[in-house]
Amino acid sequence: MVEPLISATGAPPDARFDIGPVRYPKLHGSSTVPIPMSDGAVLSADVLRPGDRSGPTAEPLPALINFTAYNTMLNRHGMRANEALRALARRIAPSDRGRMTARDLLRTPAGGIMEPFGINRTAVSRGYVGLMVDVRGTGSSTGTWDFFGDREQRDYLEVLEWVRAQPWCDGRVAVTGLSYGAIAALITAGLRPEGLTAVFAIEAGENPIRELGLTGGVPTPGMIAWILFVHGVGHIPALPGLVRNGLLGHYLRDRVTASSDWLRKALRIALDIDHPDAYLNPEWAARLAHFEEIDVPTWIHGGWHDVYNRSNFRIYDRIPVAPGAKQVLVDDSYHLTPGSGFGDPGNPQALDELQCAFFDRWVKGIDNGIDEYGPVTVRRQGDGRWVQRAEFPDPATRVHRLYLTDVPSGTAGHAARDGGLSSAPMDTELQLPVPTGRVSAASNNTAVMTMGIALLFGDRFGNDDRRSEATALTFTSAPFTTDTVLSGPMNLHLVAAADGADAFWSVIVCDVRPDGASVPLTRGALLSTLRAIDAADSYYAEGELLFAMHPMTADSAQPLEPGRPFEIDIEINPTEALLRAGHRLRISVSRTSSPRHLIPPWKQRQIAGQRILLRPDSPSYLSFRALGGDD
Repeated sequence: MVEPLISATGAPPDARFDIGPVRYPKLHGSSTVPIPMSDGAVLSADVLRPGDRSGPTAEPLPALINFTAYNTMLNRHGMRANEALRALARRIAPSDRGRMTARDLLRTPAGGIMEPFGINRTAVSRGYVGLMVDVRGTGSSTGTWDFFGDREQRDYLEVLEWVRAQPWCDGRVAVTGLSYGAIAALITAGLRPEGLTAVFAIEAGENPIRELGLTGGVPTPGMIAWILFVHGVGHIPALPGLVRNGLLGHYLRDRVTASSDWLRKALRIALDIDHPDAYLNPEWAARLAHFEEIDVPTWIHGGWHDVYNRSNFRIYDRIPVAPGAKQVLVDDSYHLTPGSGFGDPGNPQALDELQCAFFDRWVKGIDNGIDEYGPVTVRRQGDGRWVQRAEFPDPATRVHRLYLTDVPSGTAGHAARDGGLSSAPMDTELQLPVPTGRVSAASNNTAVMTMGIALLFGDRFGNDDRRSEATALTFTSAPFTTDTVLSGPMNLHLVAAADGADAFWSVIVCDVRPDGASVPLTRGALLSTLRAIDAADSYYAEGELLFAMHPMTADSAQPLEPGRPFEIDIEINPTEALLRAGHRLRISVSRTSSPRHLIPPWKQRQIAGQRILLRPDSPSYLSFRALGGDD
């Protein structure tokens, strides 16, 4: 059973905000609506307006806009099953949410995610116009797809200008979306278009290339799969609408003569030696949101095991809007499972209603109290409890260090090496080679990269990493004597050496239960040649580095000298977790992870003889913030 909620603010985590009754009994949709761009391209949109049996209302209303690369036509047809899926999902009994399970994955539609993923019908029926727009080169839009590129960003502004000029819009607009749509919404807000009043971004990335495209400095196989998906499913046109609007010839011409080259580019990034786009660079930076320029109320919604889980609090902190008008909510969830359990007793309001309430407050000016929510709301791993406070990490926590040792914990006989985490460093010197065997796909990294789907195959694909630890060095603490809360990011400082020109580190932080299960909490990864630190952008507490920001540019690369020791700080993504008395903290260190990281063949040839050095005078250690334990 989920434990009581913790709230330090006015509205508790399970508050229900009034969104009023349905004002309009019927919704009227127009599909494949053409929106002309200044360069001759034509974007395609679905428009949903409220009204009654006689037709859409003539009353001008605020508009909610969602940009997508995943095809509005497919979303339109998928929404026909929304109510049935939602009802079916409600019949599945919830777990205790100490961890997200397969049961919670299957219950996701009940929490209302399908509405804000596309057009929120809950909001439209209460007095909004909803639009979902195919970005250029996808769905039924003409032009060439270039995700988040300069031309696509100009399209965002021109779409908002077109919407505000329509007789059914009262001039007020908000932007929303999930994943691609959320990133597009934040980019749009950073451009400060006229009439924009609010943003609701679900599972957005602060820097998608850093976090997903080049995780830890190496390509992610999922990027190629994503590009193939957009080129496949995302390119299925709505032929009747194109014919009706006289755009079929334009569409076919662009698909034949102006096809995107992103698949070829992704393969070259993965395979070419030192490809310039295998590093962060100005071209990638031009595709990012200007968070410091956002001046409208913004809701950031994320998950601890989302592919963008490092982003949520950095985005929140960078947006210069007063707390309350900006909110961040992080669930124990994956990329395909936002809102699972929402609407249930003891949980936040259903996600479609929560979004409607946020827009009611900041678009329509209705004083419904949602500005008293949060502004930081998280579901704590380990007990499923919802916690609210004014900031993150928890200011009551203190900085701790645990040193890596070779003293066996007695809990990881399954691992390649069973080491310890201790409050004091070792008094002898030792070298620990990192195993070279193939890493098992039965791991939480598989659950992350499959966006939660792997949970259907059992705990070893999300909630117990012991199988993947068979080819890892593990370091495990003594049992905690009292309940201990971890809050915030972590840093793994290693003294290491390698016989090759590079070394890659994949790190998982786990809660080890008394029954031996190694339950993943968070993760980090880094290529050794990209270990340079931007101190000004890194996070420190009590003088301790807790989240190292690495420039990851070609100019910042620091070559290794084979055999010569070096120091490396590996940032570990933020988390909030309860470790019960009797539980232990573990970090596992391996040379890669499957399927999260794709180390190119040419880079693999540079990696050899990778090892951690345990030295009394220059120790390796884990730094983190915690409350309890030794406090």
